[in-house]
Amino acid sequence: MEEIRENKMGVMPINRLLITMSLPMVISMLVQALYNVVDSVFVSRLSENALTAVSMAFPMQNLMIAVASGLGVGMNALLSRSLGEKNFKAANKAAMNGLFLEIIGYVVFLLIGIFVTRLYFVAQAGNGEITDLGVAYTRVCLIMSFGIFMQFTFERMLQSTGRTFLTMITQTTGALINIILDPILIFGLFGMPKLGVAGAAWATVTGQIIAAVLALILNIKKNPDVTIKVKGFKPESKYVKIILSVGIPSIIMASVGSVMTFGMNKILIAFSSTAVAVFGVYFKLNSFIFMPVFGLNNGMVPIVSYNYGARKKTRMTKTIKFAVVYAVAIMIIGLIMFQTIPDTLLRFFDASDNMLEIGIPALRIISLSFAFAGVCIVLSSCFQALGHGFLSMFVSITRQLIVLLPSAYILSKIGGLHAVWWSYNIAEIFSLALSLIFYRYIYYKIIKPLEMPQLE
Repeated sequence: MEEIRENKMGVMPINRLLITMSLPMVISMLVQALYNVVDSVFVSRLSENALTAVSMAFPMQNLMIAVASGLGVGMNALLSRSLGEKNFKAANKAAMNGLFLEIIGYVVFLLIGIFVTRLYFVAQAGNGEITDLGVAYTRVCLIMSFGIFMQFTFERMLQSTGRTFLTMITQTTGALINIILDPILIFGLFGMPKLGVAGAAWATVTGQIIAAVLALILNIKKNPDVTIKVKGFKPESKYVKIILSVGIPSIIMASVGSVMTFGMNKILIAFSSTAVAVFGVYFKLNSFIFMPVFGLNNGMVPIVSYNYGARKKTRMTKTIKFAVVYAVAIMIIGLIMFQTIPDTLLRFFDASDNMLEIGIPALRIISLSFAFAGVCIVLSSCFQALGHGFLSMFVSITRQLIVLLPSAYILSKIGGLHAVWWSYNIAEIFSLALSLIFYRYIYYKIIKPLEMPQLE
């Protein structure tokens, strides 16, 4: 009988494996961060109302991405674990049931795009130019969102089997197409019609659709570990439940950020609109620090899941330790930048003197929490990889809604605007303590028992 080929996630030295799988994801995440900034720069050239409209669309877009990404995380964890167990039939079923759930997710946002978009903007801005611009942008993003749902599905299949270099190709291709098409479609260059904010949306969805098609082709041609076979497929509740058990907490976790941002803006607007602008600039800047860590996590999750399925405890713990070290190192680089050149960073956004006065201490204070955040992000992904996404969700909700927002509000009343930024450090220390407690629980409940021989 032909010997079953061992996936590299079960045999390659851990440090080299983690770097090999994570580096492409880190690069693609940095490209994504760049595209987010460039997108806003081009839209801002149209008008302040255009920029406001696109900014107001963020919670809806964030929710859509949260659903697509969360379902992908659930499929990723189950698929990698099945491969680690050498259960290739289960791996294929995990992939197809994940694809089925992503299609349902698209249908939901298609309906939201058609029936809810105008109501969403009217509730925020009333009837007027901002609402008209926002509807023009958001409807395209939601109705054509099959691209982002399929992109997440097929890229997660590649990640689950250790082919992260291929996902770097698809993500980078999609982002670069978006960046190239932005000015062409927004301003009507090279004979194209001037579409305004709708042009930004069409640039986005075009990049997503092309990335999805490329990822599908790469799965068919370059990914023998997973077979995509639609004919004869029927959804199975067993696989759907497992994917959702990890995916739903991930979706909620990603959505919590929108609620937190809304709450912080309400607190900051009481001081000045400039304070809100500083908060927005902080999010743009921190994406260049946090995105590489998320890329590291995307490389780590399938390794942990695979070796959990293969009952290789030492490989699991080494992966987690290396991931924590690299995440903290990345965060320390960010800390140094925010501490030493905050004024330079703010001037990229044409900061006024007032914004510099508020922003410089804000960046320096918030960045003190970066090292703690690096550990928390890795452990949170570890919980997801081992099928305990609820713990990640609990940490995220506790950090952002139970600790961060109330402490920000109390500090705003006691110490004024500059005191508000310390709420990030309070929340991150609390999150770190909770994450370490949960990791200890996971270690003794799931990881340590892998040392014991498996019963036949």
